Amino acid sequence: MSITPRFLDELRMRLQLSDIVGKRVRLQRAGRELKGRCPFHNEKTPSFYVNDDKQFYHCFGCGAHGDVIGFVMQHDNLSFIDAVEMLAALAGMQVPRATPEERARADKEKSLYTLMEDAAKYMEAQLRNPVNRDALDYLRGRGIGEAALSAFRVGYAPDDGQAIAGHLRGLGYSDEQMIEADILRSSSRGGAPYAFFRDRVMFPVPDRRGRIVAFGGRILPEHLRPARTGDFKPPKYMNSSDTPLFHKGRMLYGEPHARQAAADGLPLIVVEGYLDVISCFEAGFRGALAPLGTALTEEQIQVIWKLIPDGERAPILCFDGDEAGRRAARRAADRILPFLKPDHTARFAFLPEGEDPDSLIRGRGRRAFQSVLDAAMPLSGFLWTIHAAGRAFDTPESQAGLAETLDQEALKIPDRQLQSYYRESFRQKMREFVWQQNRRRAPAGAGRRPLPSSGVSIVRPARQAKDGLRQQILVSALVNHPAIFESVEDDLMALALPEARLGALRDALLVFLQENEEPSAVAVRDHLIALGHEEMLDKLLSDSIYIHAGFARPEAEIGKVLEGWRHTFRLIGDETVAQEQRSLGKVFGAETTDEMFERICALHELNKPSDG
Repeated sequence: MSITPRFLDELRMRLQLSDIVGKRVRLQRAGRELKGRCPFHNEKTPSFYVNDDKQFYHCFGCGAHGDVIGFVMQHDNLSFIDAVEMLAALAGMQVPRATPEERARADKEKSLYTLMEDAAKYMEAQLRNPVNRDALDYLRGRGIGEAALSAFRVGYAPDDGQAIAGHLRGLGYSDEQMIEADILRSSSRGGAPYAFFRDRVMFPVPDRRGRIVAFGGRILPEHLRPARTGDFKPPKYMNSSDTPLFHKGRMLYGEPHARQAAADGLPLIVVEGYLDVISCFEAGFRGALAPLGTALTEEQIQVIWKLIPDGERAPILCFDGDEAGRRAARRAADRILPFLKPDHTARFAFLPEGEDPDSLIRGRGRRAFQSVLDAAMPLSGFLWTIHAAGRAFDTPESQAGLAETLDQEALKIPDRQLQSYYRESFRQKMREFVWQQNRRRAPAGAGRRPLPSSGVSIVRPARQAKDGLRQQILVSALVNHPAIFESVEDDLMALALPEARLGALRDALLVFLQENEEPSAVAVRDHLIALGHEEMLDKLLSDSIYIHAGFARPEAEIGKVLEGWRHTFRLIGDETVAQEQRSLGKVFGAETTDEMFERICALHELNKPSDG
């Protein structure tokens, strides 16, 4: 049996070397590699190293060296064919029965890799050609420096549809090869094949091993393009079609850089486009990746997880903050759930509306994008948010409906233990959510000791000063100073809010602060805006609030903020207790009971001025 190089490359790509070795050798992290005691000779001090990036193992003691196939052959005492068949079964692949035609195809693929490399070199040179200076100036104008241009091998495809064809023919490549690699397209009018990419900034797409397998091209702004006749408007981006080397749904742009970033302990961040990846890279977010003109696929999700060497595999998925972005996030969640397993998940981040990572970093700097990442929510929190945040579930039927919906989400997870944890997490959120809604409808001295029970109906909260101004002040202060959350969490949960929109914002804020440890104020605001609370935020974070409470201002000292919060919260509680005391007093004159008397006394105690 003869197995093609293409099949072996695919097999190695699908398997993580450390996963295979780790089942036979105890490994531990050692910088960018993993180490353990060599299984091929007796040793006390570990000298056996595994490198996932380069896909090889090496022992400095006995010299054992090889890839995943060689390891299984040597460790399990298998023949080459037996080792390949065993690994193929693990990877879910069927070992092909090689034919002369398949061997010829493998030779052709080897030539295609060389062709793509030569095409990339040609496009890089064209970007530096003074004739095409407009393209280079455009990239520099977008803030892309020389280091990034070189790291991503950015190039330019001339407007001349025969330029690259002539260059590659001169290197010995045939038109058939260039068409198969999607460098050329056949003419429908019977003319010569023409370049698929013309007058575009070019982004070569490397595979995991750094080999160029495809291209993406962005059109230049209209003022830099030659004048055209007719109404045709070319697409902003074009991408290579699938070829023998390239499968769009299995690969991501930026894989080699992201793999190294993950090995260095940096987070992987999934963004939308080529320039987003490059801008992130330049700003220090070296783990940026992007799908290639499609929505994130199941195969791409698993590729991303494999790029992360160990620990929790939780890439951050970045989406636009508008409705289309939320729909895309929901589709991604639906694709991820059936593949979830312990330590394999994702976090969801939402950009300010109208921004992408490239524009946000260029316009507001690295810290603005970092705030977006800091505000990323876990998958469980995102699912809760899309089903519950900002909505009222004020009847047993609606609460049961929400519980059923969340149970159905959890049932999509195949791992039974993880499914159980998700269901319990949702139940806990339901308990807190229902408790909050009940407290808002019927508070009884928020944050204080419970009042003695009575047969009298609970009195509705008093109309607070200036239609809930004090409640708005408290929420404003917390948005500007999330560091006080741990001290005021119980008060926030119990706070009665007179306006539904403010209540929805408070609920979203509470969930976010419970799930994110010490986020920045910018991250809090961006998260709330992404959930549609921008109008209410504008009202809260304005001088109409700050003029009544300077402690809520962003620049206030944290000690003053906490002091102001507690004073204002006490005033709200005092108003509520006083109102209930007055209402019960009216009833007391006509209906005297022991329970009524105890309740009046308890309210009287609560309404005494505090010593502090």
